[in-house]
Amino acid sequence: MTLAADNPAEELSDLPPSSTEFLATVAARELAGRRRIFAGVGLPTLAVDLAKRTTNPNVELVYESGVVGAHPEAMAEGIADSVLVSGAEAMLGMDALFGYVLQGGNVDVGFLGAAQVDRVGNINTSFIGDWHQPTVRLPGSGGACDIIASAHEIFVVLRRHDPGALPEQVDFVTSPSPVRARAQEGFHQPPGAGVTTVITPLGILRRPDRFGELELAAIHPGVTVEQVRDNTGWDLRVREDLVLTPRPRVEDVRLLREEIDTVRLYLR
Repeated sequence: MTLAADNPAEELSDLPPSSTEFLATVAARELAGRRRIFAGVGLPTLAVDLAKRTTNPNVELVYESGVVGAHPEAMAEGIADSVLVSGAEAMLGMDALFGYVLQGGNVDVGFLGAAQVDRVGNINTSFIGDWHQPTVRLPGSGGACDIIASAHEIFVVLRRHDPGALPEQVDFVTSPSPVRARAQEGFHQPPGAGVTTVITPLGILRRPDRFGELELAAIHPGVTVEQVRDNTGWDLRVREDLVLTPRPRVEDVRLLREEIDTVRLYLR
């Protein structure tokens, strides 16, 4: 049995891995050591805010609205929220943001949400089901297609881990992986590595290289390898050095609930 440390900040939470707080904490730890993050809304917003307070206080936050070097005093409720603009290092037009910052190779991690991610890291944020009669219509690409092409790597966080969210092939390729781009004749190969890390309620999937497929690299407490494989839409490889995800600290959960998302916009 693991005993809680004397320091209350190191006491571990017993939240289930499916909770938003657990996912946000795991994602915040993944951001340690990264310099510039192009952040999406939702769970990525929680994770980058928590990372800035814990694992990576010097991280530079970039948002699709043109904000570079954000220092928000409160949680952003969208990419154009005024709290992102106030105190930011710079506000850029779209040409400068995407042309110089992103396509110039100056973003370490693009941190996105998605409806589906497939075996080789293609992302779907367009629709679920058949093209002519979709079951669900989604917001579409936004800047995600540009981000996946030009950021050094992409992190994705999913609220579900099942064959619907992780199919062998997405219903629609909104943001293509380097594997997909390489297969298209005459298509310029983007410089980014594509999706390298996918965080789910069951574990963490990683791609070993830009043309590889997602593999199980970590499982969350109480989760089995068989459970993860049964809920993935392809024959998921398991790394030999598979690790157990550390639980969130009680302090991480307190920060998320009492200082970051006090209105429960993203926490569920």
